[in-house]
Amino acid sequence: LRREGMGAIHKQTLRSPQDLLGGLGILLGLGALQYQWEGRAWQLLGLIAGNAAIALLTGWYLARRLGGQTGDTYGAVVEWTEALSLCCFATLW
Repeated sequence: LRREGMGAIHKQTLRSPQDLLGGLGILLGLGALQYQWEGRAWQLLGLIAGNAAIALLTGWYLARRLGGQTGDTYGAVVEWTEALSLCCFATLW
């Protein structure tokens, strides 16, 4: 793991409280719209919770095994979460 690699850039620019609150606000807004349109807010909230668990646990595991994060591991977490999310979404709807 290099200090000047892509993982270092992501770590330096991460603003956890602001990023978390912004993303959570968007997801709750989408949940409210989904409930208003179809009454399926619980499925959407379950999907959101599952995605968060996949992303956090995969990131934690890779960081523990490698001793940190790289740009490739950040990208892998995003792609794995997206792929599993699409699979779950396809089975729910």
